[in-house]
Amino acid sequence: VFQGRIVARRLVGQETRYELEVKARYRQRFPLVSREYLWVPNTCGCPALREGSDFLLMARRHVNHEHTLNRILLQGDGYARPWTPREARLVREAARHC
Repeated sequence: VFQGRIVARRLVGQETRYELEVKARYRQRFPLVSREYLWVPNTCGCPALREGSDFLLMARRHVNHEHTLNRILLQGDGYARPWTPREARLVREAARHC
């Protein structure tokens, strides 16, 4: 779970690749660097991730069986909401209890 600002967007086959500036890390099971790519299937029902906007994101690290692909993937069961101070406060509170 992290806050990211959308820097750029590019369609790649059946997916959209977003370049992100990672602004805050709330809970992470894998390391994040200050710039990341977020991959989203074009069939995802997530809200439109607009360039220049901040979002609260819950995504997964996806590594294929051959270990040739290692990326952050926002699946249909992921979480993408426009970032607000209220959302950030709720996530910080939840992280303390989980």
